[in-house]
Amino acid sequence: MTRQTELFHLEKPSLVLPKSNIDPHGMIVGDGDFCYRVDAHWGQLDPTKVPVENCHGLDMDSQGRIIMVTDNTRNNIIIYNQDGKLLEAFGSEFPGGHALKVVHENGEDFLYVVDSGWVLNRHWDGHSTDQWDSPFNRVVAQAGFIAKLSMNGRLIFTIGHPQTIGVYRPDQPFRPTDIAIAPNGDLYVTDGYGSDYLLQYDSQGRFIRHWGGHDNQDTSLNLVNTHGIGIDLRLDKEPKLIVSSRGERCLKQFSLSGDYLGTISAAGAYIGGPIFKGEHFYAPVCWSHIDGKNQHDSGFISIFDANNQVVANLGGTQPEYIDGVLQDMHSTWDVFNHCHGLCIDNDDNLYVGQWNAKQSYPMKLVRI
Repeated sequence: MTRQTELFHLEKPSLVLPKSNIDPHGMIVGDGDFCYRVDAHWGQLDPTKVPVENCHGLDMDSQGRIIMVTDNTRNNIIIYNQDGKLLEAFGSEFPGGHALKVVHENGEDFLYVVDSGWVLNRHWDGHSTDQWDSPFNRVVAQAGFIAKLSMNGRLIFTIGHPQTIGVYRPDQPFRPTDIAIAPNGDLYVTDGYGSDYLLQYDSQGRFIRHWGGHDNQDTSLNLVNTHGIGIDLRLDKEPKLIVSSRGERCLKQFSLSGDYLGTISAAGAYIGGPIFKGEHFYAPVCWSHIDGKNQHDSGFISIFDANNQVVANLGGTQPEYIDGVLQDMHSTWDVFNHCHGLCIDNDDNLYVGQWNAKQSYPMKLVRI
C-alpha cells in the first residue's frame, strides 16, 4: 500500500463531528441558482436481493438510465430508471468496482468499468477494518484493471497491470480509480490508489504514454491520490483534461498529450473528478480538511463555473474568494457522508453515490 493511499483513502480522523439526526429527505441544499431538494430514498432497494457496499461510480446511458457500479460482487452493476426503479442488476467480477463510464459508439452503448484492486479478504479476522498491513484485514489490496463491456455485460477487452507491457516495474502497484474517454476514443486512466500516474491508451486499449507520479522536478506535474478525471469540452475550446490530485486538494489541467496547463484550487476539499454539464462542472468531495486531517462524514459537492471558480457547494459551506483566492471550504454535516459517484440527467437533477456510508443506496438531488 502506498503512503498516499493510507493517508487520503483510509485514514481515521482525529475529530469526528456527528451528522445531523434530521432525515435529509426533502431537505433543500445549495445556494442561488443551484438549489436542490434531496430525495435520500430514491435508490433504495432490498439489500437481501440487491446489496451494495459502496456506491462508487454513476453514469447515464443514451436511454436516460442511471448505471451504477458497486464493489459488492452479488451485483456489481445496478441499472435504475430516473424514478429509482430497479431495471437490472448483474456482474460478479469486480471486487474493487470503483468507477464507471458509458460511451456511445456506432449507435451502441458500452461500459468501461474500473476495478481499483480492493478485494474482501476471505481470511478476515472479523474485526480489523483499518489494519492495512495485516493479512487479516477486512479488505486487502491486489492489482486492479479496466474492462470494456457491452450493456448486457459481455466482456470486450481488459487493460491490466502496466508491468506486462514494460511501463511499470513489477514493484509498482496498479490500482486505477477512474477513466475518461476522449472524442477520438482514447482512454485516460488515473492510477490513484497505485502509483499515481495518468495513463493514456487508444480506443483498443493499446498504451500510448503516461505522466504524473511523485518525482517530477516541477512539482506541478506531480499527482497525489489522483482520484478522478474528465475531459473538458466546454465552450468549444480545445479539449483538455481536468484531473483530481485529491491529496493536494486541487484539480490539475493537462492537454490531451500530457502538457501541464494549470491548477484549479479546491481549498479544503479532497475532491474527485469533474462531471460536466453545460458551462459548469460538478465534482464530488469525499472529505473536508479540518484539524489537519480528512474528516469523517464530511463530504459535499462543489460546482464550478466556466472560469473554473466555485459557485456553490451542496452540503458544504458556500464559496468565498478574497483577492481572487478561494478560502477553505468544508461540509455542513447535514446531508452527506463521503460523496463519490455523480451523474446529471437532462433536467439537471443529480444522482449521488457514496463511499463508506453504511451500505446506503444512491440519492437523487432534484433541481429546483
